[in-house]
Amino acid sequence: MKEDPRAEALELIAAIRMRLMNAVEAGIDAIRIEAPKTATAPRGASPASPPSPAPERPPQGSGLFDAAAKAAPALSTGEKAAALEAIAAEVRACTKCRLHKGRTNAVPGEGNPDARILFIGEGPGENEDLQGRPFVGRAGELLTKIVEGGMGLKREAVFIANVVKCRPPENRVPLPDEAAACLPYLHRQIAAVNPELIVTLGRPATGAILETDEPMGKLRGKVFHREGRTVVPTYHPAYLLRNPPAKREVWEDIQVAMREIGLPIPDRRRG
Repeated sequence: MKEDPRAEALELIAAIRMRLMNAVEAGIDAIRIEAPKTATAPRGASPASPPSPAPERPPQGSGLFDAAAKAAPALSTGEKAAALEAIAAEVRACTKCRLHKGRTNAVPGEGNPDARILFIGEGPGENEDLQGRPFVGRAGELLTKIVEGGMGLKREAVFIANVVKCRPPENRVPLPDEAAACLPYLHRQIAAVNPELIVTLGRPATGAILETDEPMGKLRGKVFHREGRTVVPTYHPAYLLRNPPAKREVWEDIQVAMREIGLPIPDRRRG
């Protein structure tokens, strides 16, 4: 599927702005661009063989913490919203992996384009598939309580997304190729929103974002910093429904996350 040209243009403008800002911060007041020089073979010499192609590198800005992805502060709220809607339109028509075959609705994500906090789960469940919205089932109700009761924020103030945008069969964990096909959409959402804090919910989401196979028991309670972004892993709300005692650990993680961006912590846990 061809990407929306508006989204591509916004991302290109953002990347150029960031490069110029980096140059200014480094004290560079001019950028010199030269055309590549063409070597001339000596008279009578046989034409040289064409050089071997260089190894293919991932496109600039494709990674979660690439410097170009940090250019979003230069975008207005309206530009961010337009970029997010363009991504959502692509997601709803996406056929890049097998998951699209069983979906009722794709679930791009939702929330405030200027959100300071972005929550990431692994994938939609049955209720999310039916409504086309993230975290609207029982686990979603618990996440809303965490945001509103525990953090003192409106759900609409944060941004909520998933690693994969279509429901895996029987709510199974997304397969590696499914996650790989969908992650570029998430990377672009992160670049557009440009949150200060990312809270990953569960091992699949944490593993995809931090590129690690470590179990949640070793990851939660820690803070990770990547190119100016803060990532705090915690358990998925669905896990809390099966293991209520783990709510205490999630509350501890949420307090850590709030301290990282200077949010006041309520005097007592609510919800």
